[in-house]
Amino acid sequence: MGQQQKILTFWDHLEELRHVLFRIAVAVVFLMLVAFLFKDELFAIVLAPKNADFIIYHFFCRMADAVAMPSLCPEVFYVKIINTQLAAQFITHMSVSFYAGLLLASPYVIYQLFRFVSPALYENEKKYSTRVVGWGYFLFMMGVLLNYFLIFPLTFRFLATYQVSVEVENTITLSSYMDTLMMMSLMMGIVFEIPVLCWLFAKLGFLTADFMKRYRRHAIVIILIVGAIITPTSDVFTLMMVSVPMYLLYEVSIWIVSRTEKKQQEESVEEEVFEKL
Repeated sequence: MGQQQKILTFWDHLEELRHVLFRIAVAVVFLMLVAFLFKDELFAIVLAPKNADFIIYHFFCRMADAVAMPSLCPEVFYVKIINTQLAAQFITHMSVSFYAGLLLASPYVIYQLFRFVSPALYENEKKYSTRVVGWGYFLFMMGVLLNYFLIFPLTFRFLATYQVSVEVENTITLSSYMDTLMMMSLMMGIVFEIPVLCWLFAKLGFLTADFMKRYRRHAIVIILIVGAIITPTSDVFTLMMVSVPMYLLYEVSIWIVSRTEKKQQEESVEEEVFEKL
């Protein structure tokens, strides 16, 4: 006799969920403590974009030498980060350690959550869910990395060195720096979810490739506006460095939606042929 599948009650599912959340909490807390102990290394990474020797500035300087455009190489700058509240540095240390622990544990968190819900899914639903979760996570991390290495450093350099008068000196608070970094990382991570969202809307029948192609020009204008908001600099090159990836995401989304529509049409034709037989 084959092994009978055990039918779980509501309370059994609740107990299993409790175990899943406990394992997730243990993993996040453990990695948070590891990040907390490596304070110097952690904040060397977090505060690196504020320094004039950050990797993106070296890249621009090399590019400026290659194309003979000295304006691409940013001037050396210095921005002082200060703290104005008694417990702010310790709280920042705790919060950054938590975010680092959550980020490091995120693959394990996604695995545990998907493992919990997967028994309730059909095989085709498991396949689609795995793709959505996998690509969604990958694109979100790509957006966060793009913000860390490109968008945030350029935005910070412009805003932190901008002066309405030479009599007004900029000293940026630690909380302002961290809030801006976290907000922009989250925003870019969400922006990079556009292909996944377009695929989902196409599967639900809310979005078509023809619609996206028809309003491509409008999308380009919106992308340029969003890019200008994210990087409020007067440098067209910087604006393009931000806008081009978003435009490529839009074109990739059109291709994904087009393939999804074609596949759905083929499946509907197969269903009609099967019903006639």
